[in-house]
Amino acid sequence: MSAYAISEVEMRDAAGFEAYRTIAAETIAKYGGRYLVRGGTASVIEGGPPPKTIIVVEFPTMERLREWYASPEYAEALKLRRTALDRRLIFVEGVAPV
Repeated sequence: MSAYAISEVEMRDAAGFEAYRTIAAETIAKYGGRYLVRGGTASVIEGGPPPKTIIVVEFPTMERLREWYASPEYAEALKLRRTALDRRLIFVEGVAPV
């Protein structure tokens, strides 16, 4: 069953953010992930506050998503993330195939 990493991010440092994005994209691909949403225009229809930048990445399974997040390759991106951006990160399982 697919699993999703949903991020809401706010950039703090442009150069660090670009370096983070480059490393993150490479590691996501290596672990079988693919971007479904990567910072497109977002609008709040109900509730508040206004959304920040939204990113949604699909992985084949929750296990693979967790392997990516804990990987030594992604650890390099996480070091950059600390100063480059603020983030709320959510992992969620998809719907089982019918």
